[in-house]
Amino acid sequence: LLVNATTRRDAENNIVGVVGVAQDVTEAAKHDRAVAAMANELRQLIDTANAPIFGIDVDGDVNEWNDKTAEITGFSKEEAFDKPLVSTFIVPSLRRSVQEVLDNALRGKGTSNYELEFRTKTNEVRYLLVNATTRRDANSGIVGVVGVAQDVTEAAQHDRAVAAMANELRQLVDTANAPIFGIDVHGNVNEWNNKTAEITGFTKEEAFDKPLVSTFIVSSLRQSVQEVMDNALQGRETSNYELEFRTKSGEIRYLLVNATTRRDADSNIVGVVGVAQDVTEAAQHDRAVAAMANELRQLVDTANAPIFGIDVYGNVNEWNDKTAEITG
Repeated sequence: LLVNATTRRDAENNIVGVVGVAQDVTEAAKHDRAVAAMANELRQLIDTANAPIFGIDVDGDVNEWNDKTAEITGFSKEEAFDKPLVSTFIVPSLRRSVQEVLDNALRGKGTSNYELEFRTKTNEVRYLLVNATTRRDANSGIVGVVGVAQDVTEAAQHDRAVAAMANELRQLVDTANAPIFGIDVHGNVNEWNNKTAEITGFTKEEAFDKPLVSTFIVSSLRQSVQEVMDNALQGRETSNYELEFRTKSGEIRYLLVNATTRRDADSNIVGVVGVAQDVTEAAQHDRAVAAMANELRQLVDTANAPIFGIDVYGNVNEWNDKTAEITG
């Protein structure tokens, strides 16, 4: 009962007792106690949650900081409370964007899966994936923002390590002293490093998305090169295959190529990459030597003088046309 206790007096104003005027608030009291119990339970859930939960008031100062947030950052609740969240705990490079997210939430526009970087007490960085939700009072007035987060530090560090490795590999491919080129499953160019551009005279922009075989390979070799590429697209790779590239200026460059199947993270074939060696000088030399040998053979065979020879056993191994004519 909710009671007003009033003094009772007689006609001479002498106190003769007390009268209580009451209101039965049993239901309301039960409701209030249930609400208080729920609030305590929610408070306990927040404080002991396995996810970082933090919040700010309308001025941007911390007013929520659960145990997990304290554990991750190294700052206790007492150290964090009433401190400006952004300038105290967020890395400088992200402060502006995080402030925008919080300002939006303070205007009723929440944000999901926003990655921010917390600076810990030991000056490490923790990566949190946060849902920033508007916090309202009983009258729906905005009183702050609460962030429920997931600590994705390990995944973020792994992703950054992979990205760094990918960038390093990209740089190695682009600046390699060997021509490196590639195609997608449709045979169109999707890899063309600086050395390939230098050798062929075609820039990466000019080469990309063009069909490799019909655009850059000499006509006489297109069928065989297409077979090599088709084999690699079926997982059958080829080593030391010599092909002839047609350059932008119409010259021929001879490349000795390893055609390797390219796969995605799930081992699906997504193309072919060719790592090559420019053997133009050697190929031209070999062809010059072969031409000279053919010319000498023709000179010997058609000479107007008899020319014959033997091996180390005395057996004939040279007998030109004139020798044949003379001897019959």
